[in-house]
Amino acid sequence: MKSSINHIKASDTVDRAHRLTYHPPVQNRQDTFATVSTLVAIVSDGLAISGGLLAALWIRFNSGWIPIDPTKGVPSYQDMLEASLIATGVFLLTFRSLELFKRPHKGRFEDAIPRMIRAIGLGFILYLALEAALRLEPSFSRGALAIAAGTITFLVLLERYLIYRIEWNLARHMPRINRVLILGTDHLAIKLSDAIRKEPFLRADILGFLRTNPADDIEMEPDQVIGELADFEQIVAERQANEVILCDLDIGHEKMAHLISFCENNLISFLKLPDLFRFLISGVVIQDINGIPLEGTARYPLDETGKRLLKRLVDIGGALLALGVFSPVLLLVAIVVKRSSPGPILYRQTRCGENGQSFTMFKFRTMRADAEKENEAPGWTTPDDPRRTGPGAFLRKWNLDELPQFWNVLVGDMSIVGPRPERPYFVEQFKDDIERYMKRHAFKPGITGWAQVHGLRGDTSIQDRLRYDLFYLKNWSLALDFKIILKTLFSTKNAY
Repeated sequence: MKSSINHIKASDTVDRAHRLTYHPPVQNRQDTFATVSTLVAIVSDGLAISGGLLAALWIRFNSGWIPIDPTKGVPSYQDMLEASLIATGVFLLTFRSLELFKRPHKGRFEDAIPRMIRAIGLGFILYLALEAALRLEPSFSRGALAIAAGTITFLVLLERYLIYRIEWNLARHMPRINRVLILGTDHLAIKLSDAIRKEPFLRADILGFLRTNPADDIEMEPDQVIGELADFEQIVAERQANEVILCDLDIGHEKMAHLISFCENNLISFLKLPDLFRFLISGVVIQDINGIPLEGTARYPLDETGKRLLKRLVDIGGALLALGVFSPVLLLVAIVVKRSSPGPILYRQTRCGENGQSFTMFKFRTMRADAEKENEAPGWTTPDDPRRTGPGAFLRKWNLDELPQFWNVLVGDMSIVGPRPERPYFVEQFKDDIERYMKRHAFKPGITGWAQVHGLRGDTSIQDRLRYDLFYLKNWSLALDFKIILKTLFSTKNAY
């Protein structure tokens, strides 16, 4: 291990583990309800749009309400159906670009109506542009399109309102997943707590308020104030808060920086009421709860439910494909490992995964069964490590020892690409000593990653690894994932 972290003792790690536990961050807290709601919205919007197009065709050509030009006749329904499917796809992509599938909802249904109408209008414009650019023949009936402007708008608004009411009622009875601690005791803190309680989609419980200035007059019931700002870390741990909102901006930059650093290192969402100057700074996200703006750090691409779902679908397909294609290799390596030395074929190790939760990671065993003594602190492998078995060096160099981790991907513990999972022993050391280290645990870890394909594995700089991991999370795309997978096939630097 590098000398910069050699001074950290195992006893320090134990003490830290007793003081704090991991908390999932509110910005990344995605449960089944949010995912299913998004999928239902996509399917129902698609049905409403296609239904509106088909209804417009019926009104134009079959209702008898509008005369038909005998020289043109009635267009082929098969052609119009194909054009309707293309148009529906264009509309859904437009809705997605305007974040109409984003969950949870915020605000009233009426507030979203202008955005939905704008999305429908933009959908028509984009479809007509696509039709002209690709010279689709036959084109969709212009008269039917004019009618569809009304039928689609009516069906989409009706369908959206029904879904909104259903989700609103379900959210009221769903378990609360956000445990909010408010810093401040003035009228703004009270108004904010009232706004949060009125928004069932947030599924939030207000744990209480911390007094940030002893000289302030408390404008709330005494039992709502559960401590002072000096008790912040203790109360967060005792009450299991996973979201902190700062209402008092007069606490000073030093205290604020400490609060942000603490929350980030413990995967707790940090938000604050914005001041006007901060609106001018990039990388800031402004949220709105019933007219009250909240400012927080910028989200990563994978904070969006749709992108997480897309990545998960690719992971499942990739894992199934890999396990099938590499099954002869898996069998051959298993035989070689078994015959190389006494001990199990698979090596099981506890690693920290998404939101800091532990899971069991599988690898082919490449070292002697007694490579790690029970009472010894964990360590990294080194070049020409004497603990390796005969085939171990070859398996490590060509990443064949990692193949069983496709099972971890299939069951949802890992992703094919992402920050490599670390052992809890080291996580406890790094999270307090390396700024922003815990941000790499906001998503699923990977079999391979951006840091690994640049040779940052084993006994290499933790700060450099973190920099590459955060770059990956900030710039995630499927194209970047495929690029990393291809580079992994030829990446052997520090693979020992």
